[in-house]
Amino acid sequence: MQCFFGTFDLPETAADGKSAVVTFHIPDMGIRFKAPFAAVDKNHSGLASLLALLEFIDSNQKYFSNQTFQIFGNNQSVIDQVNGRKHSPDQFAPLIERAFRYREKYRFSLDWVPRSENPAVDPLFD
Repeated sequence: MQCFFGTFDLPETAADGKSAVVTFHIPDMGIRFKAPFAAVDKNHSGLASLLALLEFIDSNQKYFSNQTFQIFGNNQSVIDQVNGRKHSPDQFAPLIERAFRYREKYRFSLDWVPRSENPAVDPLFD
């Protein structure tokens, strides 16, 4: 099953500290998600988006059991960190570790797609 994650930067940080919107999309199930997020930077919001998707899959196993997952995103840095090709900043180590645990549990693949091909960041979705 293909799944997509991504983020939108908000034009300016809101009074509540929210600076981005994290999104994910699971086309085969017709599921779209978005939520404001107080991100430190683009990698932080990218990791939050990926983890939101993985937590959704984990908490809805009655719909996702016996599935293999191909996860796509357009944040190359986050993908490289979770795939072990790039060191992650120490401040994000707990988030990366959570992604690693989900990978062990679900054995998903994680690959990059151009933003233009990522339905999680479709401008019509916003």
